[in-house]
Amino acid sequence: MATDHGGEGPRWLSPAEKEAWTGLVSLILLLPGRLEAPLHREAGLTLFEYLALSHVSEAPERRLRMSELAFLANGSLSRLSNVVKRFEQRGWVRRSPDPEDGRYTLVALTDAGFEVVEAAAPTHVRSVLAVLDPLTAADQQALAQIAAKLRVRPADLG
Repeated sequence: MATDHGGEGPRWLSPAEKEAWTGLVSLILLLPGRLEAPLHREAGLTLFEYLALSHVSEAPERRLRMSELAFLANGSLSRLSNVVKRFEQRGWVRRSPDPEDGRYTLVALTDAGFEVVEAAAPTHVRSVLAVLDPLTAADQQALAQIAAKLRVRPADLG
């Protein structure tokens, strides 16, 4: 973000900042396609759909609040609601009120949904490893630290 330095005009990115920003933007724009294309081709799923199913499959009792799942899958509640509706129609998930707090809705993965995740997981892992394998252990640790610093978590999930 450009800031004013006492009337001297906007602050521009330094060469190092520009290189870091360009690299980040490239990752944001290019990686989703690299991860989604094999999933779509081999499993008929978008990356968002796979992430939604996968996160529920890893949750205790294969159940999550819709709001938490929206955060984990990096999507809005309305987008997730549309996807979950399609999943329900396919018999992959069930929705129900959260017994601990009825203001929330739980999504639970069915056995059929778990089979979909299991079948798609090797394709997704191959794509992820194609991204991570060129990185050293230190690179991967640095990437994880950067991601943690840049992450924003909705207040209702804290």
